[in-house]
Amino acid sequence: MSTIEVLSTIAELHDRLGQARDRAALTGGDTRIVLVPTMGALHAGHLALVRRARALADIVVVSIFVNPLQFGAGEDLDSYPRTLDADLAALAAENVSFVFAPSAREMYPGGASDTRVTTGPVGSLYEGAARPGHFDGMLTVVAKLLNIVTPDAAVFGQKDGQQAFLVQRMVADLNVRTVIEVVETVREPSGLALSSRNRYLDDAGHTAAQALFAGLSAAVEAAPAGPTAALAAANARIGSQSLVKLDYLVIVHPLTLLTVPGDYRGPARMLVAARVGATRLIDNVSLTLG
Repeated sequence: MSTIEVLSTIAELHDRLGQARDRAALTGGDTRIVLVPTMGALHAGHLALVRRARALADIVVVSIFVNPLQFGAGEDLDSYPRTLDADLAALAAENVSFVFAPSAREMYPGGASDTRVTTGPVGSLYEGAARPGHFDGMLTVVAKLLNIVTPDAAVFGQKDGQQAFLVQRMVADLNVRTVIEVVETVREPSGLALSSRNRYLDDAGHTAAQALFAGLSAAVEAAPAGPTAALAAANARIGSQSLVKLDYLVIVHPLTLLTVPGDYRGPARMLVAARVGATRLIDNVSLTLG
């Protein structure tokens, strides 16, 4: 178990990363830096991202920042779990080099940024339709973190599939010299995707939420019969749970994230979002439409 350096200012981080690079170069170590951006409340899914980062480089930076720009009116910015001590304890066993945990004032010294990275039409679909402005705020803080850390790679989770897609597209469109690695969704034995929001589920809600992955799994089995059959199979399974209120269930092309036509055949991804009580959950899987 290692002692983690927790840095709260950009200047401190720049200084320590420069020293780490110099030290690694002198000792023949790896000078590559990998960033794992998080909002804290870490669980096993986040730790899987950290382990992937450790496999890619010796210098791993985990950022913990609850970004106000990606929360809309009425969303849970104030109640979002902030568990820095527990997060640091979880990361101590993962040999993380640095934790960057800035304040909102450090990241936005003049208040909310007037300059934003915008997502274009795809950012207003699915999660973007439910949470207007969310993805512009997300891309803006990711762009800031990439500029602050200048990592060789950054690691994201597939559970937030639309987010991963938009980050990859931003990096490509803006010629950012950071490779984006996407790690497969980590799940409970029941199949429920790990999420910081799962802590809001009571026992009944937790059981009901398992219908999301059951529906996605049913779609994968039905996929050889085409999009209509896959959607019907997922809807039937998810709809059998009265506590689950579906927001969207779509099949999209992996290269555009636009919905596929009914006669489409080939690789695709199914995205789902639903409310289980007051808790909003998302998930996705890849499937091959025959």
